[in-house]
Amino acid sequence: MKRVGSAKLYVSVSLLLPAACLFIWRTAWWPIVVFVVWSAITIVLWMYSERKEQRDRQARLGHALQTSAIRTLNHHRHDWMNDLQVLYGYIRMNKQDKAVQYVEGIRERMIAESRIAKLGVPSLVTYLQSFRTMTHSLQLHVVIDGELDLEELPIDKNGVAETLIDLMNMYRFGMKQRTGEPAKLTLQLARDDKSLHAVFFYDGEWNDIDDALHKIKQRLRNSPLQPISSEQSLAELPLKAELRG
Repeated sequence: MKRVGSAKLYVSVSLLLPAACLFIWRTAWWPIVVFVVWSAITIVLWMYSERKEQRDRQARLGHALQTSAIRTLNHHRHDWMNDLQVLYGYIRMNKQDKAVQYVEGIRERMIAESRIAKLGVPSLVTYLQSFRTMTHSLQLHVVIDGELDLEELPIDKNGVAETLIDLMNMYRFGMKQRTGEPAKLTLQLARDDKSLHAVFFYDGEWNDIDDALHKIKQRLRNSPLQPISSEQSLAELPLKAELRG
């Protein structure tokens, strides 16, 4: 990345040489030819550098997505193995009531994950599904009221998704690390005829509450999601996005 940036800088600066020739030999014809040829070569090299930089960015992004997907699958596999071991233990001990209760918990968890997968915006879905692989200090619980597909709503869906992701990152990086039980963050999503509602509930400590509130206020300034109340709280942050039309 740095090498590509340096090459683009050198290519740009190199134009000063034929430009200087034009200034020094104003009446000669050859500086014009040199300048035109040099400019053409510079444009070609610049375009090559741009394309290489774009390919490198795409390669890094693809690698990051693959790594995130592998981590998420490993976490799901670990959870499934734990579930199977618990169920196997209940079955061996002939505790049918416990087994049925545990299966019901698995079913509810699958319903919640299915609703996340149907949110419609890939960046938000991927972030929510892979959150457990990012940190062990903060537990995220997502509650979605019914079937919610942001793609079907007349709102800036990408703006909403980016805002939600940024806010969750602010909670993740702004929280105070503690031993024992992890902090808990709940995101509730719902909609009515006029608005999309998002509410954050946080149970934990902060490194700097004033700084966190300032950053959240700045992030929401031009966001489709706006605070419902003028008094913002990190423990409970209700937001809404008005539906267009």
